[in-house]
Amino acid sequence: MPGLLSDAFAWVVILTFAAGTLSVGRNERLARHLTVAAWVGFAVFWLQLVPHFAFVHKSYVEGLLSIVAVPASLYTGYLLWGGRDSLYVLSRSVAAMGLLYLPFETIPAVTLLGVAVPAPRGVLMEVVAAQTGFLVNAFGYTPELIVGEQGYLNTFRFFDGDHRLTVSVVLACTGLGSIAIFGGLIAAVEAPFRRKLRALAIAVPIIYALNLLRTTFITIVFGKQYMQWFVGEVLFLFGSTDPYMVSFFISDRIISQVLAVVVLVGITYLVVREVPELLTVVEDVLYLVTGDEYDLAAQLDLERTERSERAV
Repeated sequence: MPGLLSDAFAWVVILTFAAGTLSVGRNERLARHLTVAAWVGFAVFWLQLVPHFAFVHKSYVEGLLSIVAVPASLYTGYLLWGGRDSLYVLSRSVAAMGLLYLPFETIPAVTLLGVAVPAPRGVLMEVVAAQTGFLVNAFGYTPELIVGEQGYLNTFRFFDGDHRLTVSVVLACTGLGSIAIFGGLIAAVEAPFRRKLRALAIAVPIIYALNLLRTTFITIVFGKQYMQWFVGEVLFLFGSTDPYMVSFFISDRIISQVLAVVVLVGITYLVVREVPELLTVVEDVLYLVTGDEYDLAAQLDLERTERSERAV
């Protein structure tokens, strides 16, 4: 996220989602007003992130998704205001996602009773960096792991001749975002706790393991400059003048981010096999995109609820 103001606004939006969904069944009028307001705020949140992803982060995938998220959020609020109450489940999912992700993004390092307590994001980044370093070494490469610009031991240093190359494991490189998405979705639906745990046991290890392979791939390819292809064209495409960045743009911004979308679709399929109740969210998303109603449970031959807990 770009800064403190964005972090504070994110908390306001997520807490509004939480307040709205908690009001469902207690005060329907308040629930609808709060949740619709949250979707409008969500649209504003993504709108202010578009320049960051598109021009600072130089990610076409994330920039495009941020742009799409603005009208999608507004349309979701409009449909909810019009009475599509199934969208409360999606709203509850967003609240849960935010409550899982934002503590890592926003809570700083503090000192309590004279004891330094590290920031959650720092701990997670250093753990992923250490595990990435283990895999990089296993493939026969030995970059130095150093303290990066954020003050954490999360940066690998390579040399191409006399030129110094560094690649850092930041919060977006930890897989936390994807884990929060599936954690939020699974937490939001009404299903037996045991099946929810099974779904998490499928999604979280797959996401974490594949993310480590991704960070290892990018670290090696960028550090050793293995994908210096179409240098002029890639630099033009990403608005950069640094030829050393070409391998990074290709390995991360193109290959990894496109494959990540495919992987998330595959994990979604595996998760809904365990928690078919999630199909309500998937069907709502498809309705937002296409305007058509779907019955995915029938198409996938799944039941949305189990008859008894013993059947799990």
